[in-house]
Parts: sequence; C-alpha cells; structure tokens
Amino acid sequence: MSAVDGKAQPQPLTPSSALSTRTTAGTPGPISSVDEARAFTDTHGFPIIVKAAHGGGGRGMRVVKAEGELEEAFARATSEAKAAFGNGEVFLERYIEQPRHIEVQILADKHGNTIHLFERDCSLQRRHQKVIEMAPSRDLDPAVREKMLSDAVRLCKAAQYVNAGTVEFLVDTKTGEAYFIEVNPRVQVEHTVTEEITGVDIVQTQMRIAAGEALPDMGLTQEAVKVNGYAIQCRITTEDPARNFQPDSGIISVYRSATGNGIRLDDGPGYAGAPITPHYDSLLVKVTARAAAFDDAVAKLTRALREHRIRGVSTNIPFLLNVLRHDAFLAGAVTTRFIEMYPEVLRAPQEAQNRGQKMLRYLSELAVNGPDPALGASGPHSAIAAPTVPKLPLARSPGAGGVCVRCYARCCTRLGE
Repeated sequence: MSAVDGKAQPQPLTPSSALSTRTTAGTPGPISSVDEARAFTDTHGFPIIVKAAHGGGGRGMRVVKAEGELEEAFARATSEAKAAFGNGEVFLERYIEQPRHIEVQILADKHGNTIHLFERDCSLQRRHQKVIEMAPSRDLDPAVREKMLSDAVRLCKAAQYVNAGTVEFLVDTKTGEAYFIEVNPRVQVEHTVTEEITGVDIVQTQMRIAAGEALPDMGLTQEAVKVNGYAIQCRITTEDPARNFQPDSGIISVYRSATGNGIRLDDGPGYAGAPITPHYDSLLVKVTARAAAFDDAVAKLTRALREHRIRGVSTNIPFLLNVLRHDAFLAGAVTTRFIEMYPEVLRAPQEAQNRGQKMLRYLSELAVNGPDPALGASGPHSAIAAPTVPKLPLARSPGAGGVCVRCYARCCTRLGE
C-alpha cells in the first residue's frame, strides 16, 4: 500500500514496473512553499496544476497558466488542502490543456494474481470533480487502451498491491499520448459503471480478497472478464449549476426516485423531510444506466433523471439532462474542459423551473399573510372570511324518509342510530 499511497509523483518501483505510458513532469514529492513551486516552474514552465498531496475530490487543486497567478493559486490550494485534509502539502505537475481522464479498475489478491476490469472515462468534470462517468470509454485508440491496461497491471504487480484499486491516466487529445498520473488504493464512487459492464461485484470481491481468497477461485481470471454493453453514471447533487454549483441547503419537501430496466440507484440521504445541511457532501444519489448500445444507455438515463422529483432544494438534474442531450457529448467529444467549452449546459430548461409548486406556495402565503410589502403592498391585510360549514341532513324516524347518521343512505335499515 505504501508503494502507491499518496498523490505525489511516484518513483520507479522496480525495472519490471517500467511503464509504456509516460508520466507528466512533476515535483518528486510534496512541497509546502511558493519558493519551491517557483523553482519547479523555472525549469518546466507553465501551465502547471497544483494538487493536494493528501486528498482528492477536486479540493486543493488550482491551474496556473502564468507567473503572476502562482502565488495566489498556491496559497488558495494549500489553504483548501489544509482545511479539507488536515495537511496543506501540495505537489505540482505540468498541466495538459484538454485531456481525457481515463482510469483502469484493478483487482489484486494475496497470491500474486492481478487483473484489470477494463477502463472508465471520467472526463466530464467540474472544478476537477467528476460529474458523469461511463464505461467503457468511447473512441479510444485501441493501442492506447492496451498500453494503459497493461501498465496498470504491471505497476500494481511490481508494488505487490493487494486490494481493489484504480490506476489513473490522462490522454492528451491533441497528441493521443497517455500519461500515468496516480494510483487510488480504494474503491471509487464511479465503480458502479465497471460493475455493470463486467458483472463483477467489486465491493464483495474486495472483502473476499481481504479474507484470503484467490481471484481464480472466484472465477476471476483476465480471460474470463468481458465487457458487456455500456454503462453511464450521473451524480445527483444538491447544487445549483446556474450559480457556479453553489451548494444548497434546506428540507426536501418531495422526493421521488426512478426505477426501471437497466437503472441502478445508489442512494444516500434523500427522502421527503430530509434536512440537507451545508456541512456534508452534496451527493444525494448516483443513477447508473446500462444498455447494449451507448445511445440506449443515454436514453434510459435521461428517462430516469426526468422521472426524479426532488423539491425543496436545488439539484443539478437540469444540468445533467443538458449534458446528456448535447451533440458534443453524444458524439464522444468529451474532455475535462467540456463545461468550460459548452457553458450553455449550465442553463436550466423552462420545464425544470418547478412553477407549479412555486405558484401554490405563493398563493398559500398570500391567503395566510396577505400581500408582501416587499413587493409594494400597503395597508392592512385583507380580512379572512369565516369558513362556511356545510349543513348535513339530520336523522329522522324510519319510514319518514329518514337518513342514516352513519352512512347518510336511505337504504340502511338502522336509521336514527
């Protein structure tokens, strides 16, 4: 674990771990001062990316494109890393302008067996945090794919790694070159798409590995693992994309999720009446769709997102729907700068404005509290009329057209009781 743990630039493990993919230029270890950062940029130039050395999820990361941005970006990255992970150390790498973020799922047991479960494409991100993931990656050069798969296995074997893990790469869309960036020694949020296309329960397999079982005894050999169709995962969060993904808080008043063939839900704190606070991660539920063809998986996922009803807090569902129907996404032209290149996906469509519930809330406020002075209303509130209680027919004696006080029907024989 120690051979692959940590985010800082790894050192070669053994001659057998030599990679066919390259690594980006980076600091040999964590740094903690802007002077160390300047020493790196004096040699390697710009652009660079500052990354937290002891955590991930997009926190403690800043892209620096010129010398004048370095000091402020470094201070912000280290401060954010300190607040999020308790350690402000960072490391630097040369920044690739428009890469695809590809990661390879690894399983390795205590008996020297290491296999891959193919790759995932996690390129669609905002602020370096993944939003939509898919497996397998589309339109990837088969030779580049094979390099990444074999390098992932070779690296974990050399490190004598035991566990489920992820080996991550960046693919430069301009040159087609793949670059190794890091190993995540854990199960990741997006493992669901790999489970869906391979049929392998990664979480269960990790536990069986920890118990000492061998991968072949579980029926897991490299030859036995096949890709079946496509899977796409969306993360529904309580964030407002139109406000730079600002987290929302409040009480969920309505919560209805979607189901159906090929839809998988990995849910969290979402239910009617649930309090959403600003103190925790904004993820509500992961929605994964699987189908034989990519377009069919998109159609299933779109239907599931449209059927979700979440009221009381803002969500990113309108943004996710905009991405899924965008021509560039459907064509497979997705890089880590997708949102920056197509900002129109941040605009909520008209049908997502929740006008019905807003109108009901306004009318109820008007009926109870009267017109809002903030909108120009003046004078006393309108008088509230006393409710009219409907009169009910009284019971009469049988045979005189009486009505039963229980069911108000003339057919009852027990009139007057």
